[in-house]
Amino acid sequence: MKALFLNCTLKGGDTTSHTEGLIRDILPHFDLLGVESEIVRIVDYNVSFGVTEDEGNRDEWPRIFEKVKESDIVVIGTPLWLGEKSSVATQVIERLYGGSGLTNELGQAIYYNKVGGVVVTGNEDGAKHACAGILYALSHIGFTVPPNVDTYWVGEAGPGDSYIDAGRDNEFTKSHGETMAYNLVHFARMLKANPIPPEGNTME
Repeated sequence: MKALFLNCTLKGGDTTSHTEGLIRDILPHFDLLGVESEIVRIVDYNVSFGVTEDEGNRDEWPRIFEKVKESDIVVIGTPLWLGEKSSVATQVIERLYGGSGLTNELGQAIYYNKVGGVVVTGNEDGAKHACAGILYALSHIGFTVPPNVDTYWVGEAGPGDSYIDAGRDNEFTKSHGETMAYNLVHFARMLKANPIPPEGNTME
């Protein structure tokens, strides 16, 4: 069982990412459940804009897309800017959409029998709005979205500390992180044991 976290921070390299901080606080739950996890920071790759699985011209999305195809669980992590998910998160959704015409061996959309979730950090507001948009997008292209698979943290209104600086100690966030991990793994295991039948949902 594999889980892939797509960190859509705007910060590259070794710069502190509060979104990644929250993701790393969730990983121990996946470890306990025997799930192999990987974090990919999108801005560290040359990902082109577009809505295909490969835009050419040294586009590195195909490398990430291979990881998506190999994963049972895909979680999009995003910071909030002006109450919205990051531009990188939008780009990732567009690139995932670009592969939605591909099919599995049963003729279903390639994302069938994979589960999706979302992690959001920021301050002031917009977490539930970002979660709603991302989870709808994942569901629309074929991912299964279990209950309670949105984990988020937002700070107080106005300038202030972000997730890591604030101490990473919000009980609501920690509780939702645990619930998200378990529900994602529960559903991924159910779908692996009992895949969605190819009845009325193939793309032929």
